[in-house]
Amino acid sequence: MLLVANNLSKSHGMRELFHGVAISVADGDRVGFIGPNGAGKSTLLRMLAGAEEPDEGMVRTQRGAVIVYVPQRDEFDAQATPRSAATAAAMRAASVHGDQHEAEVLGCVILGKLGFPDARMDEPAERLSGGWKKRLSIACGLCEAGGAPDLLLLDEPTNHLDVEGIRWLEQFLVRGFNDIRAGASVFITHDRTFLERVATRVVELSRAYPQGTIAAEGNYTEFLRRRGEFLEAQAKAEASLANEVRVDNVWLSRGAQARRTKAKGRIEDSADRRGELDAISARNTAANAGGARVDFSASGRRTRKLVTAEGISKGFEGRTLFRDLDLELAPGDRVGLMGPNGSGKTTLLRILCGDLTPDTGTIRFADPKPRIVVLRQERADIPTQMLLRDAICPLGDFVDFQGQPMHITAWARRFLFQDAQLLQTVGNLSGGERARAHLARMMLEPADILVLDEPTNDLDISTLEVLEESVESFPGAVLLVTHDRTMLKRLARTITVIGAPDASVSVVASLDQALAALERAERAAQDRSRAVRADANRAANAERAVTAAGVAHAANASANTSEKVAPTSEAAVKPIRRKLNFKDQRELNLMEAAVAIAERTHTAAEACVNDPSVAADHVKMAAACKALETAQGVVATLYARWQELELKRGG
Repeated sequence: MLLVANNLSKSHGMRELFHGVAISVADGDRVGFIGPNGAGKSTLLRMLAGAEEPDEGMVRTQRGAVIVYVPQRDEFDAQATPRSAATAAAMRAASVHGDQHEAEVLGCVILGKLGFPDARMDEPAERLSGGWKKRLSIACGLCEAGGAPDLLLLDEPTNHLDVEGIRWLEQFLVRGFNDIRAGASVFITHDRTFLERVATRVVELSRAYPQGTIAAEGNYTEFLRRRGEFLEAQAKAEASLANEVRVDNVWLSRGAQARRTKAKGRIEDSADRRGELDAISARNTAANAGGARVDFSASGRRTRKLVTAEGISKGFEGRTLFRDLDLELAPGDRVGLMGPNGSGKTTLLRILCGDLTPDTGTIRFADPKPRIVVLRQERADIPTQMLLRDAICPLGDFVDFQGQPMHITAWARRFLFQDAQLLQTVGNLSGGERARAHLARMMLEPADILVLDEPTNDLDISTLEVLEESVESFPGAVLLVTHDRTMLKRLARTITVIGAPDASVSVVASLDQALAALERAERAAQDRSRAVRADANRAANAERAVTAAGVAHAANASANTSEKVAPTSEAAVKPIRRKLNFKDQRELNLMEAAVAIAERTHTAAEACVNDPSVAADHVKMAAACKALETAQGVVATLYARWQELELKRGG
């Protein structure tokens, strides 16, 4: 076994997170951790990594095992680049022996295996997108382990990754990349499709189970089956035990004379059964609690069309994100938006909400304008200094929910908040608790259109399932941006895919079609990138050939001139009439083709700079701008040499 943990317990203040947890990890295991928000999953993962001590219990690891922990937040020094961050991590690897050069080589090799091109190595890490920061965090962890950790511990690795990034992570954990791989992995995630495709064992941390966890070998589907069987058996056990306790109560209610001859042991057994019933009843209550109770309020509007977009396009700084997009929203519509990170999904949402104006096309809203309620990706609508009670109940001690008054404590419990948390500031809440606070506020506003921008971030699976049920029953229109494939498959009736290299838009009817459209866009971007590199190489070769010919000509001219001595000063100032020699003529004959190649390279490089997927990534953008600058220089050099040869030919 790589790792064995027994009887782990942890409390924060007066609150017990978990008690008596046991887990083991062997080589080849891919263990998915799930559980409700606040159950202590991140705390447990830090214990397995040795970054936090348990109150009770012990974690034992195989001697010499290399364990890498990648936290949920991706944090790098202000001046860090991928190269410097990976090199610093590699310096801690035993195989490097403290050699700076070896560390840099190892870091660059691992970055390359994880998809970082050379041009991206020295860009500031703080300018990377969330998905590339996550790749860099994993790369640094691998560097620290010399490229092949025995055990990789990942906390919410799919957060902020787009579909391409999630697929990359799935491939890495399942198959690895040549010699860069993890022997075993443990990861916390609420992405159900990711669990289905990657996990070989699923472990849920919850108060619903006797030892604090339940584990099932196999994928997420198998886990759901096993968990359902266990909870059904536990519910039957409670019912059977409750019947025994009722019989005990009848017997104990008899007078002392009737019980005088009874065995004293029966009284003790009855007390044990009562205690056992209390414990099993508490576990079943926790199992049935589920997620926060989400139920969005609709305005009841019956307008046929809420929003109509015709031929809209949008770009920034000359780069087009999407063009010629047509979309209609009516009550009952549920539209999903997909695309790579930075492709313009949030920008499109803002246009459809009326917060931004499109560059071309028209947006028409029903009159009066539809009421739009937004769950933003940043979760920044509520100030962090605000108390939770004021955030979820802005007017006094009662809220008006769907025409009925509800006290603040009942309202808070609906979203799984404890009464004591009402006096906490929003900034002290966990990510999942903050997301639930935003949902609580959204539910107080009747809406014609729900806009959900990455709603799955930080929410546990139970709350996600309740959220999906609420969205399904919402009679208004829904705009949904998410990389959660399970949610998209369940909710979206149509999916609009943006992010193609030519800024075109695909509107499809299923998740499979949307994924295929994303793959086509990715292949087109890769083909364009390869074409740019090929044209750049051809242009560079042509430039070298032309330059070499020019250098040879200059050398020949210099040699010929040095052999001649001017007889008089008058002859020295006379212009020398020069003609093209064979090499010059050959160079001139090839010049038009060389210029054509260079101009094609320049055009391709310019298109790459205007590509939305490139513009969204600062590192790609820097490389593309550098390629464009090089292409412009090549064109200018060739035209200058062409003019020189033409003048020489004219004499």
